[in-house]
Amino acid sequence: MTHTSVKTVGAGLSAALLLLAGATPAARADTAPEPGNWLMLGVSHGDAPAGAEDGTLLRCDPPGGGHPHAEEACAQLSAADGRITALPAQDALCPMIYAPVTAHAEGMWRDRPVTWTETFPNTCALRARTGALFALDGT
Repeated sequence: MTHTSVKTVGAGLSAALLLLAGATPAARADTAPEPGNWLMLGVSHGDAPAGAEDGTLLRCDPPGGGHPHAEEACAQLSAADGRITALPAQDALCPMIYAPVTAHAEGMWRDRPVTWTETFPNTCALRARTGALFALDGT
């Protein structure tokens, strides 16, 4: 079963921004994403989205953060105007093994809040649908 939700304002994003607002300037400089294009990305096994503590930060402008394929992921997102659902699907031969994974993204793209979650039948289907964006394991 696939669930897709795109919200204008996410409660988790609001909570994260409130926490960042209360951080000291020195702590904030080390942990807060810079304004602009950034997403916290996570993949969990099963139907539940990954928690923020399990996420990987993707920064664009310039590409970076902890994402292992930041340049490619940022280029794909730029081409789709930050809309994850608009990323072009890639041709792939995926096994018909049901081992669900849930991908979650939350952040900002061109000053618009982004909250997106979708469950895929397996990791291969996730990679075929989202390209480098959720290639968080470095492969």
